Amino acid sequence: MVRRPLGNHHHGHDTLLVTSDTDQTEPVSGRTGRAEQSGQTERSESLRDLVVGARVVLWDFDGPICRLFAGYSADRVAGELVDWLEGLGLKELLTQEEQVHPDPHVLLGAVNRRRHRSDLVADFEERLTREELRAVATAWPTAYADPLIRTWSALDVGLAITTNNSPRVVSEYLATRGLLDCFAPHIYGRTQELHLLKPDPYCLNRALNAMGVAPAQALMVGDTTSDLTAARRAGVPFLGYGHNERKAKILQDAGAEMVVHSLEPVLRLLWEAAGPART
Repeated sequence: MVRRPLGNHHHGHDTLLVTSDTDQTEPVSGRTGRAEQSGQTERSESLRDLVVGARVVLWDFDGPICRLFAGYSADRVAGELVDWLEGLGLKELLTQEEQVHPDPHVLLGAVNRRRHRSDLVADFEERLTREELRAVATAWPTAYADPLIRTWSALDVGLAITTNNSPRVVSEYLATRGLLDCFAPHIYGRTQELHLLKPDPYCLNRALNAMGVAPAQALMVGDTTSDLTAARRAGVPFLGYGHNERKAKILQDAGAEMVVHSLEPVLRLLWEAAGPART
């Protein structure tokens, strides 16, 4: 496992980017000084404490657990929702920028702000939920997510989902992977109170309250700045997942202290902590 410090001095600390061995292109030995090796060891311990010390782990869904729209484009869903609004003569509810935005959740938030608690918003949300449900069949599991979830569960760490996706969608996906029992009943997704979507910490606070855990004893795994902001507001330590350099850099620039490219090193840390008793 390779740990590389990435400078992020906006917040007075380095961001830790952790990659798996498969990301390594040349040996570390011979080009790493003693001071850097010492720093790597210290950062490795920080990651270990973050991961191993958590009593409860709050997972974002789309990203850390799966790519929900891997085979069913979110961009296309957003376009179809805009077309639906246009058919109702309501396309002008969206700004020019929003009309071409690839994230349907951005559109949902925009419509909700302008027609709060209306039947239109309820219909829009239900249409989005149906599209998310259709996407489940072609969702791609995130590498190492399934065994990481099972390992944390086996270690009696409480698990919850805290997402802006529909809880119906989350439950259906987890059931297809045999993972529903690892989370149920702690699935906290989109409600009719759409102004409380992340970055509002509402779903995180619901999970913490239901599981009876103080924020400092929890960990959130997320892949967006809205996840990071929600975790900060809830007082929950944050582990960023950026499956590529672009996603990782966005999190780092927002001030995430721990970012991993792969969940594999996190899984390995749990195995090491479990020790010889692990089967």
